[in-house]
Amino acid sequence: MRKLGATAKSVVFAVAINYQENCPISSGNNNLEMKTFVEGKFDIVVVGAGHAGCEAALASARLGLNTAMLTLNLDSIAFMACNPSIGGTAKGHLVREIDALGGEMGVNADKTALQIRMLNEGKGEAVQSLRCQCDKNAYHKEMKRTLENTRNLHILQGECKKVLVTGGKVCGVETTYGGVLEADAVILATGVYLNAETVTGEHRQKSGPAGFAPATELTQNLIELGFNIRRFKTGTPARLDGRTVDYSLCQRQSGEDGVPAFSFLHDTPPENLRECFITYTNLSTHEVILSNLDRSPLYNGDITSAGPRYCPSIETKVVRFSDKERHQIFLEPEGADTNEVYVQGMSSSMPHDIQKKMYRSVKGLENCEIMRYAYAIEYDCIETLDIYPTLEFKKVGGLYTAGQINGTSGYEEAGAQGLIAGINASFKILKKPPFILGRDEAYIGVLIDDLVTKGTEEPYRMMTSRAEYALNLRQDTADFRLTPKIADTPLFTPERREKFEKRTKNYKEILDILNSRAEYNLAVEFGEKYGLTGNMHGQSYADLIRRGAKAEDIIKHFKILDGYKADEIKTAETTVKYEGYLSKSKAQIEKAKKLEEKTLPEDIDYDKIQGLRLEAREKLKRVRPMTLGQAGRISGVNPADVTVLMVYLAMNK
Repeated sequence: MRKLGATAKSVVFAVAINYQENCPISSGNNNLEMKTFVEGKFDIVVVGAGHAGCEAALASARLGLNTAMLTLNLDSIAFMACNPSIGGTAKGHLVREIDALGGEMGVNADKTALQIRMLNEGKGEAVQSLRCQCDKNAYHKEMKRTLENTRNLHILQGECKKVLVTGGKVCGVETTYGGVLEADAVILATGVYLNAETVTGEHRQKSGPAGFAPATELTQNLIELGFNIRRFKTGTPARLDGRTVDYSLCQRQSGEDGVPAFSFLHDTPPENLRECFITYTNLSTHEVILSNLDRSPLYNGDITSAGPRYCPSIETKVVRFSDKERHQIFLEPEGADTNEVYVQGMSSSMPHDIQKKMYRSVKGLENCEIMRYAYAIEYDCIETLDIYPTLEFKKVGGLYTAGQINGTSGYEEAGAQGLIAGINASFKILKKPPFILGRDEAYIGVLIDDLVTKGTEEPYRMMTSRAEYALNLRQDTADFRLTPKIADTPLFTPERREKFEKRTKNYKEILDILNSRAEYNLAVEFGEKYGLTGNMHGQSYADLIRRGAKAEDIIKHFKILDGYKADEIKTAETTVKYEGYLSKSKAQIEKAKKLEEKTLPEDIDYDKIQGLRLEAREKLKRVRPMTLGQAGRISGVNPADVTVLMVYLAMNK
């Protein structure tokens, strides 16, 4: 930050004049009454310090860029406004991909976990995902500590009022206090704070989550810059005093030993310190809700914005699934230093008196005391068809958006976007090629491609069903898929290099052993013991796995793979088990890549291409796809339209 000497007033005046010549500032005056002043000169400014902002700021700073993080409140850094958990179905995949690319979310989750489990173990490996319950306060403190001790990163409390632009490019931001942070790139990671309002029953107030102040100044500036603004909604349940919950009436849900950590840097998983519990709503609960729908903002017209379809409020679940007699509820600890309990599955915007009746109707919660009431929150976000796959805004160079401002929900989706925005903003300044992940390379690629190609009409949540190549994108292969992509950057630290090279070496050695031939007599014994019929002559261990044998049984019987880690063996076992499917998928990916490699000119005039249907022409003009592959994924563009584009490209070289 620049320091002002004894002649502070004249220096500010001179700097302001000089600055205005290159980048407009809000007052428009060149006199001593000017309230703007240069706070500092940076390569990148990140607006927001939620999960997207943290990853963006860390990525750019670690890549050597002089970075500033501007946040409304230092106490809200990496704040877990909803469930204090990381991971879950598909979300766990995102966290491991963030980690494989040098991000911090997985590392921080491991450090602050209270419980960790693997979800969907009874299903295929493609949908198995890690999930951990974190200590809410510890997660915030640990991430804040990491940020504060990162080189090239300056943290400042304040509200962004304007993104400053000159010549169609970003040149900084201005705070409500009149401070100007000059920058070559700006990343907006404002979360749910833009014009945020919380709603509980008949009460509505301007507020961010958990009582934090909202950001009220920026939306109008974004509209002026050309963003299309929309209004979304999300919600959170009540927090209960754990001392007033009768856990003896609930089902215990313990952590799991033997699962891997989130971060590939950590050899052992976090210790399971706390228990979670399961209970259910009942007909009495539903009656309380249904008889008071006229007081629900979701049903009396007070809330009209789009909410998350895949994480609905309890009111919505009871109305939408009226045939169900109960809904599952999870009671999860908020931290090791508090009695607060998060009631997952029971978010609500009902008035307080109804909430108390509603929660107390649930088994085990009959005498519960509410410490924080549930609420809904409405906020401004943008139309993501206005941004490139790099997350850069199409109308202003150097301006990036990431996280819930892009219409997504969830910490993991936000963190993934923040990381990519931070890398791309940095690479643009460093004059490196854009960093774009394909749908076949990462869930992060699926997430961003969905946003910029299809857009979203509701808070977007990542699910395994969104990925065409889910088997190729297993969470256990995230490092093999993605870490080589950062090998020539500072994100590939010596520690990560050592871990990656060792894990890669062990994985290849295990594959070689599994593909080697099993000793015939032992193979016959194995077949008899584990019910494998047929000829055992010439069988490899991999053949036995493909015939239904488990690696753990093979290891025990043949006494192989001693000294290798369980997760390394599991990854190799899954690879040989699905070898045929993976080969077919690889062929499909190669075929799809041919379309992805055919780029579309930025200045292409779709109105002049004969044969395109009117709907396709309008959608193509709106999205401005970068490749034929992306064009084919736009809703309203069919295969015949893609063929027309292919002919056009061929004729026009």
